[in-house]
Amino acid sequence: MYERILVATDGSALSDKAVEHSLALAKMTGATVVALKVVPRYPRSYLEGGATVDNTEIKRIEAQWAEQAQEVLNKIKVQGKSEGVTVKTSIAKSDLIAESIMSAAEKQNADLIVMASHGRKGIKRLLLGSETQHVLTHSKVPVLVLR
Repeated sequence: MYERILVATDGSALSDKAVEHSLALAKMTGATVVALKVVPRYPRSYLEGGATVDNTEIKRIEAQWAEQAQEVLNKIKVQGKSEGVTVKTSIAKSDLIAESIMSAAEKQNADLIVMASHGRKGIKRLLLGSETQHVLTHSKVPVLVLR
């Protein structure tokens, strides 16, 4: 049924639930899991009066974020190995989270995207946005959403 499952994680307890489900589903179907963490780029301000940060400092911070992301993904890889599931890891550096998830799913030839949703409603959803909703409505790959 599934050969390659992409699971998007941010390292939170809620996304851990998506990881657990993706590993269980992969174990049942013999699929490989691709664990994806999207890392934002450091915000740069070009407006007059905006705080400027040295490029070396920006690179240091972005490298630290990538290192933290790899730690999250390595835990998933270990968890998969203990359950007999092959896990590949991927880090995407982008501020466009939903687009990065969909792009990674296509590049990895994923049969399914698994991700979590906070289930925000009303004004919170409007103000905070919903990456999950964006993936759900625009992805060409089927999406399994966990709350």
